[in-house]
Amino acid sequence: MTRKTLYTFFFLLLFTGTGQSAYWRLPPLAAPKEYGNLLINRTSKTHGQKPVTFSHWSHRMQYACRVCHFELPFEMQVNATEITEEANRKGEFCGACHNGKTAFGHTDKNCKKCHNGDRSYGKKKFKKLAKFPKSKFGNKINWVKAVKQGRINPKLSILDESYTPMPYNKLLKLEAEWSMIPDAFFPHEAHNRWLDCSNCHPDIFNIKKKTTKHFAMKYILEGRFCGVCHIDVAFPIDDCRRCHPDMK
Repeated sequence: MTRKTLYTFFFLLLFTGTGQSAYWRLPPLAAPKEYGNLLINRTSKTHGQKPVTFSHWSHRMQYACRVCHFELPFEMQVNATEITEEANRKGEFCGACHNGKTAFGHTDKNCKKCHNGDRSYGKKKFKKLAKFPKSKFGNKINWVKAVKQGRINPKLSILDESYTPMPYNKLLKLEAEWSMIPDAFFPHEAHNRWLDCSNCHPDIFNIKKKTTKHFAMKYILEGRFCGVCHIDVAFPIDDCRRCHPDMK
């Protein structure tokens, strides 16, 4: 049996079977213009408001992920951050930028720009990304290449204009436990442009190599480890070869 046949058999069993193998089915993907869009509904409905729509793709054109998930106290999970309208108006959370100067402010006429309960809100703006470098899944935009090509230049900080990311470009080899699966590779350099080291270490991944327990695909599918981002915000794990380059 050839290696290619083994791969084919394995993935047919893993992703299209029934019973236990159904556990491994990849989550459905939203349309490209909606991929990464979230509905924030921690207290909106209890206060008679529609949930807030947040578009990751529209914000990442202007800001690196670390701005919200490090400098501003936004959790990685939707509805986990204790955002309030009062806090926003004081310049916290969304209000750090949505102050009427940097971005539209918290006024009555602007309420529906956020409180609309529509994940596809603002989809017409997605056309602006038509000439961006492509990928096969998610938004179908290769955001790393978009930065390298100068299409976008997301701000790395809103608190320190002199901030530059740590020059750490180690390519980490993650050896697969199953012989039929080629090794995965983690590029620190590509992630440093978007995230702060503390976004991953030590809460999601241990600092020392091979010390993160239960680091396996079934847990990633549950939204742990790489799945914190690579399920419905960063490129999804459907794009196997982005991590496992020798995958056939």
